[in-house]
Amino acid sequence: MSGERRNKNRGYQKLIVWQDAVAYLAETRKLMRNQVISFEERKLISQQFASVDSIHRNIAEGYCRRSIREYIHFLYTALASAGESVSAQIAYHRSGLINDETFEELDSLSFKIENEMLRLIESLQRKQADGSWDDSFIVEESNSLYNQVTRPSA
Repeated sequence: MSGERRNKNRGYQKLIVWQDAVAYLAETRKLMRNQVISFEERKLISQQFASVDSIHRNIAEGYCRRSIREYIHFLYTALASAGESVSAQIAYHRSGLINDETFEELDSLSFKIENEMLRLIESLQRKQADGSWDDSFIVEESNSLYNQVTRPSA
């Protein structure tokens, strides 16, 4: 991203789970776009893209709400979208719409994202319970909460 714009509302872009969710969408599109054969299968693939796309969007929306209660709520919504995408991947794999290699790549990415979100949700719930939430440091707290480091610059 050239000329990166920064403000407090865009801090979610530094969250590894958000970055991984965007990468998951890109990889899903790359791996599945050539799998489409019929009109019905195109509809299925389109639904898969929508559920995967919803993950990063809900992480961002929750972050931007600035309320820990709403942030957690939107992370749960993102987690539900991840579950929807995984369920579809399993069904597509079993029906032969996607091959073993594609399934394994997508399942590995979704598994990582699901675990990152679960750790983040658990950590935010602890902060909510003990009253230590401070929305002025969301990115720093969130990344350290699920024990991840930010990605190195390319």
